[in-house]
Amino acid sequence: MPDIINREKVGALQYLVVSLCGLVMFLDGFDTQAISYMAPLIAKEWNLSRQVLGLIFSSALTGLMAGYLVLSPLSDRFGHRRILLVSTVTFALFTLATVFARSATEVIALRFLAGVGLGAAIPSAVALTSEYSPQRLRASFVLAIYCGFSLGFVAAGIAAASMLPVYGWRALLWIGALAPLVLAFVLFLRLPESLDFLVRRGTDHERIWGLLCRVDPRLKAREPAGFTTDQKDKRGAVSALFRSGRAAGTLLLWLVFIINLAEFYALQSWLPTILTSLNYSISTIALATSLTTAGGIVAAFVVGPAMDRLDSYSSLGIVYVGGVIFVALTGVALTRPQSVLMIMAFFAGFCVSGGQKSVIALAAVFYPAPVRSTGVGWALGIGRIGGIGGPWLFGMLLGWHLTPASTFYIASVPMLLAAGAVTLMGRFYRADTRLANVRASVVPD
Repeated sequence: MPDIINREKVGALQYLVVSLCGLVMFLDGFDTQAISYMAPLIAKEWNLSRQVLGLIFSSALTGLMAGYLVLSPLSDRFGHRRILLVSTVTFALFTLATVFARSATEVIALRFLAGVGLGAAIPSAVALTSEYSPQRLRASFVLAIYCGFSLGFVAAGIAAASMLPVYGWRALLWIGALAPLVLAFVLFLRLPESLDFLVRRGTDHERIWGLLCRVDPRLKAREPAGFTTDQKDKRGAVSALFRSGRAAGTLLLWLVFIINLAEFYALQSWLPTILTSLNYSISTIALATSLTTAGGIVAAFVVGPAMDRLDSYSSLGIVYVGGVIFVALTGVALTRPQSVLMIMAFFAGFCVSGGQKSVIALAAVFYPAPVRSTGVGWALGIGRIGGIGGPWLFGMLLGWHLTPASTFYIASVPMLLAAGAVTLMGRFYRADTRLANVRASVVPD
């Protein structure tokens, strides 16, 4: 019998999963970005140095990396729904505890622990969305929920502008804590567990059949059957990322994540500073930076369908080639009319921020269900090497007294390497029957 999820039209259950996972990503984005607005007020209240402020910024990101690498395999082993619930409550409670922090040390520790919860939630949300998505829409749905992360960034800025002047920095923490607790209650009531996990665990067939009937109501007329999952990997051990012919693909994927996150954080970190040094107005700087985020969101609605309908590897490779062009042209646009700068900032964001969302979708397509959370989590965790090193390398280039334009030209080159890595993955795996199990099918016997 063909895979029911792949065969049927998308139904209410699948839209529910995508919506709930998108909300988890939204709150993750809100929590991650809110600290950048709170930090100046925290520093002023407690008279903190820039070095201490830097530790506050990096603590949650370090926690994210720990969550990606250490906890993401637990999702494949104990169930995506369960880990999503635990991680959402975890980052909510540690965010709530930060409201009552009385020193920078306490804030740093609590932000790290909240980041661990965030790092566990994201791979689980991606994996669960992937499993309930038909193969023909998998990349689109993963990109859609990851837009929630970007929209959380935007919401944090709106909330900060309206609430910080009136209620102070702790107001954002109250929102960042209470909203996930409410969402966790909804997840507990409405979010289904991974079908693949239930089959591997030997769960009662009636429960699995009930979920499949929600995907295809016509199954209610049939008697419940036994189930098998077409997977060789039975649990999400990290070593499984290198089995079944996946070793080369995993290493290439990690390389792409490192490059893409390096480009993303370098662009987000240095563009405002460079524009300030070129005497652009604050409004222009804010608009240009916002357009890079907007470009990434728009990319999700273009690249996702292209990956699903055409080819995942070729589509993403073209995005990265575009990144080479538009990152370099952003350097040219620094001394051109403002309208040209805005256009280039948008398309650079389309390729860099959009490319980051798209490579996460590629990881979700590449890895089979039993190791999908581990694969996505480790790719994100290893990619943090680029997130840490990208801004530092960009700053080092500026420290060599290169012009800002020349620095952008140099920064565009690694995108060509990312395009080559994705193209190589496509050559190895596009028609590889050994990886046919990425469809993660769960079928009745």
